[in-house]
Amino acid sequence: MRVALFAPCYVDQLYPQVAIAALQVLEQLGIDVDVPSGAACCGQPPSNAGFATLGDKALRTFVRTFADYDRVIVLSGSCALHLRTHASHAGAAGAHVAGHTLEFCSYLHDVIGIERIATLGASFPRRVAVHIGCHGLRGLGLASPSELKVGRYDKVRALLGTVSGLTFATLARPDECCGFGGSFAVGEPAVSVKMGRDRLQDYASDSADAVVSTDVSCLMHLQGLARRDGNPLPMMHVAQVLAGSTA
Repeated sequence: MRVALFAPCYVDQLYPQVAIAALQVLEQLGIDVDVPSGAACCGQPPSNAGFATLGDKALRTFVRTFADYDRVIVLSGSCALHLRTHASHAGAAGAHVAGHTLEFCSYLHDVIGIERIATLGASFPRRVAVHIGCHGLRGLGLASPSELKVGRYDKVRALLGTVSGLTFATLARPDECCGFGGSFAVGEPAVSVKMGRDRLQDYASDSADAVVSTDVSCLMHLQGLARRDGNPLPMMHVAQVLAGSTA
C-alpha cells in the first residue's frame, strides 16, 4: 500500500516541526510514507472565500500529485474535508483521491488502531486541554458534537489516552470553535478574538497547562492571543505529543 503525507501550506511554511513529528510517528509505526513535493496547497482558501474557480488549479495539481497513492494523510481537518468533498470534481483520479484521503488522527484511530498507537510509548506529563477543529469534529467525525443526541465518542482523546502521564482538563464547552475560521478571523476580528479568549479562559478554569489540537491553524490563532496577553501556555499538535516532543 502506497501512503503519502500532505503538510498544508501553513504547516509547511510556519510549523514544519509538526510535519516532521507526524512523519516520525508514521515511520515509528512501520509505515513507509512518501512526502510528495508536487502540490503546495489543496485550494481550500480561495474556495472557502467564494472563489472556487481560483482554487481549482491547486486542487487539480493536488489530484495529479496524489492520484497514485492508496492513502493520503492530511495534517488538517479543514484541508482533509475540502479534499474529500471537492476532489471528485477533478474526474476519476479526483474521486480516488477524495475517497482515500484521511485526516491524520482519523488515520491513526481508524486504520492503525489504538493498540498499535500505544506501542509508541509516548510520555507527556501535563494536564491537557484538547481542542478539535470544527471541520474535523463536525465534518470528519473526530468526536461526537455535544449539540447532537448521539453516542459519545472521541477519537482524539482515545489517541492521547495512550500517552503516559497525560491527563485531561475538564472543559465547560469542550467542542466550541476557537474563533479562527480562516478568513473569518480577518473579516470579523473582534468576534474572532472574543471567541479565542473564551477558549483560553475555559482552559484556565480547570488548570490546563498545555493545549493539544488536531489543527495547527487553531493553535496559531490561540497562541497569538495567548502571547499577546502574556500567557505562555504551551500549544502542540497531536502528532508532536505522540512523537514524544516536550512543550
